[in-house]
Amino acid sequence: MFNAYVFDAYGTLFDVHAAIARHRAAAGPEAERFSEIWRSKQLEYTWTLTLAGRYVDFWTLTERALDYAFARVPAIDRALRPKLLDAYLRLDVFADVRAGLADLKAHGARLAILSNGSPPMLAAVVEAAGIGGELDAVLSVDAVRLYKPRPEVYALVTEALSVTPHDIAFVSSNRWDVMGAASFGFHTFWLNRSRLPDEYADIAPPREITGLAALRNVA
Repeated sequence: MFNAYVFDAYGTLFDVHAAIARHRAAAGPEAERFSEIWRSKQLEYTWTLTLAGRYVDFWTLTERALDYAFARVPAIDRALRPKLLDAYLRLDVFADVRAGLADLKAHGARLAILSNGSPPMLAAVVEAAGIGGELDAVLSVDAVRLYKPRPEVYALVTEALSVTPHDIAFVSSNRWDVMGAASFGFHTFWLNRSRLPDEYADIAPPREITGLAALRNVA
């Protein structure tokens, strides 16, 4: 085991498509396409703004991405907008999350979240999921006003936990996030629940897992 395990939030611990899933009947047959557009634009905005030397908080980007999705998929009723935003603050955790975090904590590991999410977003979703008691820190990029995969973001972990990169096991479902963490010097785990093809072959390959239970079995 490692001294500390640090987790990405959205897509790793929390299901980003849970918001539309709660309103699937009202959204209709294009619900999945709508949710994919929402998520992809949300991430795209973080990258483009960071490249341009600008910063807008993640909640605002989430709203903008949602508005773009409505424009792209006009079949979805815009009356769902407040309901979807409310649901985004109470996203479901994946089925293995609570037991996986509790197991690592019971064996003495320090646990933290490192996320693009703004502090209010993260506080809301962690509280709704009931996992705050397992976490030693919830870290937001808002502290440095840059988005992943900038190295300044990953440095928030070493500063907050007073450890070296080598002491950290970083877990994310986003392969680009894993690339950034590996470049910073973390031990990395790619939580590939969807069994996507690998990328970034020129960066040290991560350990690939399909669930959090595997963390204690991979050295």
